[in-house]
Amino acid sequence: MSSVFAYLTRFAVILFGYVVASLAAAAFLNLLLLGAVGFAEEAPADAVTMSVAVTAPFLAMLVAYYAFVPAMAVILVSEILGKRDWLFHAIGGAGVALCVIVLSFMGLEGPLAGDGYSFVAAVIGAGIVGGIAYWLVAGRSAGRGLERVADPD
Repeated sequence: MSSVFAYLTRFAVILFGYVVASLAAAAFLNLLLLGAVGFAEEAPADAVTMSVAVTAPFLAMLVAYYAFVPAMAVILVSEILGKRDWLFHAIGGAGVALCVIVLSFMGLEGPLAGDGYSFVAAVIGAGIVGGIAYWLVAGRSAGRGLERVADPD
């Protein structure tokens, strides 16, 4: 029964890490967006803080929705291989962001596409921030739930 509890606990830690990573990536994208439209230069600090606090959770839902499948692939690899270093999770976050760009936003026309390179750089930067945030919460103990003690017989 203790192994079932250990697996459920690990699953909860992974889920919480994914939520934190989505919030971190959304906050990063939100701050970049505020800076790109020039809102942060002329607004008081309280207005910027409150706008990020209100809009970041909604943007986090979009980030979590678009990044779910590629992020689960990276999380599964880190759990199976026991990768616990921050660089693996940062590169994995960049890879997830690149997958999101390729699968969701390629061929997009209009104001969201921008000049192309700044949008791609912002999303990849958000993926790196999300990967490091996931590492801080759940990645440092990746693969520990899969370690088994050999049977004495």
